[in-house]
Amino acid sequence: MSYDKITVVINTFNSEDKIYQCLDSIASEIKVIIIENSNNLNFKKKLENKYSNVDCYLTGTNLGYAKGNNLGLSKVKSKYAFVLNPDATLEENTISRLIVSAENISDFAIIGPAKQDEYSTVDANTDKEQIFQVDTLKGFAMLMNLREFKEIGFFDENFFIYLEEIDLCKRVKQKNKKIYLDKKVIVNHIGGSSHNELINFEMELSRNWHWMWSTFYFNKKHFGYTYALLSVSKKFFSSIFKFTFYSLFFNKEKKEIYKQRFLGLFNSIIGKKSWYRPNVKNI
Repeated sequence: MSYDKITVVINTFNSEDKIYQCLDSIASEIKVIIIENSNNLNFKKKLENKYSNVDCYLTGTNLGYAKGNNLGLSKVKSKYAFVLNPDATLEENTISRLIVSAENISDFAIIGPAKQDEYSTVDANTDKEQIFQVDTLKGFAMLMNLREFKEIGFFDENFFIYLEEIDLCKRVKQKNKKIYLDKKVIVNHIGGSSHNELINFEMELSRNWHWMWSTFYFNKKHFGYTYALLSVSKKFFSSIFKFTFYSLFFNKEKKEIYKQRFLGLFNSIIGKKSWYRPNVKNI
């Protein structure tokens, strides 16, 4: 099979402990574009020396999921782009089955694979065909038919992490374009592990801040400010209560987590951008 119709796009940030497993699972004939959210020249050299099919671009700063993937997608010259998380690995026939499905369904916008640990659940649904339409897909692996995105654009770069793929799927469906899940295509995904373990707590703070920021922003964007405010009100007051509770009981880690949850929501409510970045420079 010819693989010139597809390019894999991987957005990385401190992912050196995972990216090699991912790349080892991708056939060497397949073009891979890596967007590394740092200025780590040694990382770039190691990747490009080890894998002849890889081009690694350093951003010099942490762009996040949406902007990083958009940069990678802007460099794709093939018909299809396969956006893949660095903590995912492919089965031997994953790419070939994706290409077959893509060629058989010419009017698709996105095709998503079955996640390995969810495969039995999907396969057990006897009411579904092998390939069937869905409203949303998880962002760890998405095959994109690039011609279908000319009027839509790619990911909304206001998101740093969280809900950007749901937002994209929603915009795709609003334009009456088609999203499919293919049960025969398997991608193994660890989830929440695409960074070094040494920075886990700082990343946990970042995840909490951005989850809350993105939740309000997503609801405001699609349903209006009042709806968004009502939808997060319980989370808002809960974060204040739990921050106070853990402050009184001297649980520093929990206190910091709920502080970031409050701040993420507060910043989104008052219209500030998703500015928070994990502080990993000295780790």
